[in-house]
Amino acid sequence: MDKITVVGAGNVGATAAQRVAEKELAREVVLIDIAEGIPQGKGLDQWETAPIEGFDSRVIGSNGYDEAAGSGIFIVTAGIARKPGMSRDDLLNTNANIVREVSQNIARVAPDSIIIIVSNPLDVMCYVAKEASGFPRQRVIGMAGVLDTARYRSFLALELDCSVEDIQAMVLGGHGDTMVPLISYTTVSGIPITQLIKRDRLDQIVDRARTGGAEIVQYLKTGSAYYAPSAAAVQMAEAIVKDRKRILPCSAWLEGEYGMSGLFLGVPCKIGRNGLEKILEVELTGEERAALEKSAEAVRDPMRVIGG
Repeated sequence: MDKITVVGAGNVGATAAQRVAEKELAREVVLIDIAEGIPQGKGLDQWETAPIEGFDSRVIGSNGYDEAAGSGIFIVTAGIARKPGMSRDDLLNTNANIVREVSQNIARVAPDSIIIIVSNPLDVMCYVAKEASGFPRQRVIGMAGVLDTARYRSFLALELDCSVEDIQAMVLGGHGDTMVPLISYTTVSGIPITQLIKRDRLDQIVDRARTGGAEIVQYLKTGSAYYAPSAAAVQMAEAIVKDRKRILPCSAWLEGEYGMSGLFLGVPCKIGRNGLEKILEVELTGEERAALEKSAEAVRDPMRVIGG
């Protein structure tokens, strides 16, 4: 791919840009931010790591969108970060205005691009981006489930003292406290997780995964997670660039899948060169379906606030 743009040069955005460059997913990586000098300085700093890390992806910073013209993918991280005691929904109106403006600019300079939303509250910001850009659902997807699943898998690996690579899992639903880890589909090299961890302990691990972001905010005090979120967004971008047809849990616009329509929600998706190529509908237990519907309602509530 010729060009990938990351919007927002904060911790998540800057780290995502570095990961994109190091993986050489594009010949040019553009880092955009409204703060004068910040994207230029971080972009230059990253480019100066190229001789050490051995990549040739050029990283440039900008305060406008002209340099991003023709980008194949935009990773949108712009918005204010969550602070202690602040829920994702507290961020709603401020970040909605930011994402709306960003999405309009993306549609102007790269009308055929694919947008990966990272800004919170995630599922609602995906809706804002889709409406503001006018893009079809295949080209607006949200980074949520990849991160939530990674947290869930990492905690299970700690509990079992095994490799994270041997844990297969999927987390659906809204990106927030109502996310739905699918215990029925969680395995360790094919072994059902319920054979290895007692249900009460498993429920504790699930709860920790649900509040994984808040746990990090409590530690950092004045910021939120960025290593894992940036890695998750770049995994999605890599699936698009390399047309890998990865099955990843992403926030996607539902049009009847799982009996729901008119909202973004975390579901199993096939991700390839066209962005969202297919939503996979899997069988859920009664408990999982009820939890997914509850999660959907938690997404619809803030959508109503912004007129969705």
